[in-house]
Amino acid sequence: MTTKIKILGVLFLLLTGQLTYGQKSEEKLVKKSFDNYKSAILNDKGEEAVNYVDSRTIKYYSDILELVKSADSAKVETLSILDKLMVFSIRHRTSKNDILSFDGKSLLVYAIKSGMVGKNSVANNSIGKVIIESEFAKGQFLANGQKAPFYFHFYREEGQWKIDLTSIFPVSTMAFKKMADESGENQNDYLFSLLEMITGKKPGTEIWQPIN
Repeated sequence: MTTKIKILGVLFLLLTGQLTYGQKSEEKLVKKSFDNYKSAILNDKGEEAVNYVDSRTIKYYSDILELVKSADSAKVETLSILDKLMVFSIRHRTSKNDILSFDGKSLLVYAIKSGMVGKNSVANNSIGKVIIESEFAKGQFLANGQKAPFYFHFYREEGQWKIDLTSIFPVSTMAFKKMADESGENQNDYLFSLLEMITGKKPGTEIWQPIN
């Protein structure tokens, strides 16, 4: 009986060790996915960067593209400040022919290459503690090595961990809203001022119009 207990104890330790090793291995793959995405962004490699984002991210850009093409002023006014900025920015900075040729994936590639997805979104940032639950993982965001109170989400798709950029959009939305409030301008005027500062060109009334 004692021998059996010892054998079971050894097997348990071996199994636990294997699970721990597997967990650590997956954590490294999650962090590697973020690092690969970060490297692609910093080097303006849009086509490479999209290989590390998940289907939720691509769907978001597909939905934004549809809004850019079809949303009238009434619809645009109902959007969150982040979504509104996306629609305004694409309409202001992108030609009609390009917009009509895009799908969600190619729009994201364009956004990366044109600087709409800024390098400062990843520069000096990394992933800290990783928690994995089956096909889902979340990694704590580190800014300059300091823990931030939110996580990037990752999903295993096609056998690879991919980052869900939309997981930090609620935080980004709150940050933009706070900046707009502190500017003393209403949201739309703040966004127009931001676009003019970035592009050197003042947005016109056409920014409210669908692209068709």
